[in-house]
Amino acid sequence: MAALIAENFRFLSLFFKSKDVMIFNGLVALGTVGSEELFSVVAFHCPCSPARNYIYGLAAIGVPALALFLIGVIWNNHTWNLVAECHKRGIKNFSAAATFLLFGSIMGRAAVAPVTWSVISLLRGEAYICALSEFVKPSSLDKFPAEYGAEVLARFPCKDVPANLTKFRDEVTRRLRYESQLFGWLIIGIVAVLVFLTKCLKHCCSPLSYRQEAYWAQYRSNEDKLFRRTAEVHSRILAAKNVKQFFGFVALDKEEKELVQEFPVEGVQPSPQWNAITGVYIYRENKGFPLYSRLHKWAKGVEGNGPSPEAHEMLFLTS
Repeated sequence: MAALIAENFRFLSLFFKSKDVMIFNGLVALGTVGSEELFSVVAFHCPCSPARNYIYGLAAIGVPALALFLIGVIWNNHTWNLVAECHKRGIKNFSAAATFLLFGSIMGRAAVAPVTWSVISLLRGEAYICALSEFVKPSSLDKFPAEYGAEVLARFPCKDVPANLTKFRDEVTRRLRYESQLFGWLIIGIVAVLVFLTKCLKHCCSPLSYRQEAYWAQYRSNEDKLFRRTAEVHSRILAAKNVKQFFGFVALDKEEKELVQEFPVEGVQPSPQWNAITGVYIYRENKGFPLYSRLHKWAKGVEGNGPSPEAHEMLFLTS
């Protein structure tokens, strides 16, 4: 039971434990706010026409949010780790809960930008007012002239109305802006409550100590940085050797010449090694010692991804 609970909530622990993730999410939200402001000033122009207002208003909120969500999914390394896992090994080694939580981790991070966009759009209110102005019931407006209908109400966002309807336009705008901002604040409140509950569950269910979690986060960050840096140097040296073999010489600058002399590259890693270090990783301990990544597991010579007497699975999803 303890292992199952740990499996269910491990990604939440690591998500909120990583300062880099929180900083990245903050930057994403900040960039989304700036983009939404720019869009509202430059690109948003309500058509002020019945039937078109609703489609345009919802599209102004929903289409950018959908695009941001898809971009977030594409940029998330978990997405491609999951694709690689399914392609190479399948997900038979993961329980339904682990698979669900991995999808939840991907969706949660990808949702930062679209939720921010939607909230800012609702707090501004222009798109909401444009979408719903024509649906305001004239009977709800005190002494609204009977000869005017939805066509005039649809023009309220553009302020293109007869002078005798100015006060009604102000009332409709104020009412719809109130509703829009209310929905925006409700979304903020719901997200805040979810974050709070998630953090509480993380603290209650995480079996690892705070220091070990911090160490694991530092290890993953350092491994990723060193791997990328080393891969860049390795690929450059290998490319230099191949170019030299083709042309008989290779044009290297001083720094590249030093790299070639300092780090001799004899060949490339075989595909099985790449496959072994690629994919979704579940935290495990081998004979009481933790294995912090697929690369760490490969370096220690631990085979397979399922539990075994020699390799004890703690069932924690890495972030």
